[in-house]
This record gives sequence, structure tokens and C-alpha cells, in this order.
Amino acid sequence: MKIVTFLVAFATIVTVSLADAQTGEENVANFYSDKFEGKKTASGEVYDKNALTASHKKLPYGTKVKVTNVDNGKSVVVTVNDRMAASNPAVIDVTRHAAEELGFVKSGKAKVKLEVQK
Repeated sequence: MKIVTFLVAFATIVTVSLADAQTGEENVANFYSDKFEGKKTASGEVYDKNALTASHKKLPYGTKVKVTNVDNGKSVVVTVNDRMAASNPAVIDVTRHAAEELGFVKSGKAKVKLEVQK
């Protein structure tokens, strides 16, 4: 019975998280510092600043997310492979490469819209 309760609770958390992103969650995105290059992410993958990956507080590892810079309309699809600190005010952290594609490397952050890809 405990396993069933856990699975139901886990499924509810994942569903709520995915629903937030599917409805166009808007907030600020940051990009990872280069100091993390070569270090392991929470999923066990090695961080590569040239990949199109991201860190999110709730979305499951492997989730594909379309990130759109609200100010310039540029978009990129990233794969969640890391977990953000709860204290981080951003909605997502992306790699340097993703930030370049989105056009916010110089500013370090941008207002973005997230959409989970199916």
C-alpha cells in the first residue's frame, strides 16, 4: 500500500509540473557558469556548455522543453538533465550554447516562456 501511495503522489507531482510548463510558464532563465563544465549533473550526465540541456526545479530528467525568449522571439529545445536549487529564483537554467541561441549571453538572463514538447 505504501508503494501505491508513493506512486500516486509522485505521478501527481510530475503531472502538476508538466502542466505548469505546458501552459506556458513564464519567468526568468539564466545560463550556467562555465565553472560547471565537465562536472556531473544531478542526472549523472556530464555538463557540457555546448549541449542543449537545462536544469529545472521539477521537470523529470529527459523532458524536452521549448524555451522561448519573450523579448526577441528566439526559441530552442533543451533536455532537462539537472536539478536547480530551490532558492534559485529562475524558472530554468540553460547551457551557454542554449543562451547563445536565445540571445541572452551578454545579459546573463532573459524572460522566457517554457513549453514541454511531446
